[in-house]
Amino acid sequence: MDKIEELLTRGVANIIPGKKELEEKLRSGEKLNIYLGIDPTSTKIHLGHAVSLRKLQEFSELGHHVTFLIGDFTALIGDTSDKDTERPVLTSEEIIKNFQTYKKQAEKILDFSKVTVRHNSEWLKKLSFEDIIKLTQHFSVGDFVGRELIRKRLSENKRVGLHEFLYPVMQGYDSYFMDTDIQLGGTDQTFNMQAGRTLQKDIRKKQSFVMTSVLLEGTDGRKMSKSWGNAIWLDDTAEDMYAKVMAITDELIIQYYTLGTNVSLTEVQEAENALKKGEHPMKIKKDLAFEITKELTSLEEAEAAKENFAKRVQGGEKPEEINEFTFEKNELSILDILLQTKLASSNSEAKRLLEQGGVSVNEKQIKNPNEQISLKENPIIQVGKRKFVKVSYKK
Repeated sequence: MDKIEELLTRGVANIIPGKKELEEKLRSGEKLNIYLGIDPTSTKIHLGHAVSLRKLQEFSELGHHVTFLIGDFTALIGDTSDKDTERPVLTSEEIIKNFQTYKKQAEKILDFSKVTVRHNSEWLKKLSFEDIIKLTQHFSVGDFVGRELIRKRLSENKRVGLHEFLYPVMQGYDSYFMDTDIQLGGTDQTFNMQAGRTLQKDIRKKQSFVMTSVLLEGTDGRKMSKSWGNAIWLDDTAEDMYAKVMAITDELIIQYYTLGTNVSLTEVQEAENALKKGEHPMKIKKDLAFEITKELTSLEEAEAAKENFAKRVQGGEKPEEINEFTFEKNELSILDILLQTKLASSNSEAKRLLEQGGVSVNEKQIKNPNEQISLKENPIIQVGKRKFVKVSYKK
């Protein structure tokens, strides 16, 4: 399999209008304009986002003109393609704060010496009301209302904001303004990217392409999401990254190898064959965890994470140094301790950890969020297999 064939198949869910047409264009030697856009609606990028980032990097290595687009203007509206409610409106200040971290994280995947970085506020904020009206004439309300989640929200009498109709129009204009040949994104972006094809065809009379990537599942098999706590973030520590990969189900091993690493498809096939022949999944999963951690951090950090995991998780050892938190009260609920020590980021996450049996105090499992914990004897709180803190009472 040559580079173009792998580019068009590995991790690719769909190519519109078709793989054959795009392959012919790529093999013609023509240098194409390709872009991937990410709205800075949060401060982090996870391994699922990296699937499309890897694809953008592959195009750049073939010599094409690639753009990493920061959707600082579209983020003002927020994309609801995969949401069952409106997104909360972000302020300009929040958007600026969020995208400050994006390039640093994306550098783990992209070589920015070969990538152009742009912000869609460059052109979108300059559109007049007349311009917007002319753009909307290329689309119908029926197309938008026919989308599954929008139809569902309307049937449940949930609010659908008029501004949401404009999001695909703006994303389509991104593609038109940059004269894009290929748009990259997840399958949940298909409708929005089709808007770009429409404008290119209607206004420029130009055929353009959409390439959607397979969505990498979260560590628990659901969609990778911050709210579900199942994401591997590009800025995770090597230790957390390694342990999270080790926590995935055996059924996800090959998917993570294919979508979450740069190893050759030959190596992926070897791993798949080994599993089919009965090799223990734990060994293959360790190799996978090491590879992902090495690619996103460094060889040294990956080796340390592997060693630490073997000692702490498999060997049952506690870390030599445990962070200590001191409180003025001699007794606190386990829920308060989890929140104040940052072992949980929210009430809902803390309660979920407790309900699932993931919290213990001095090796005793705790499930009741209201259970009071005495701090007089400096108890050790453990969450999962790798997070420990010691809490004490300041007399």
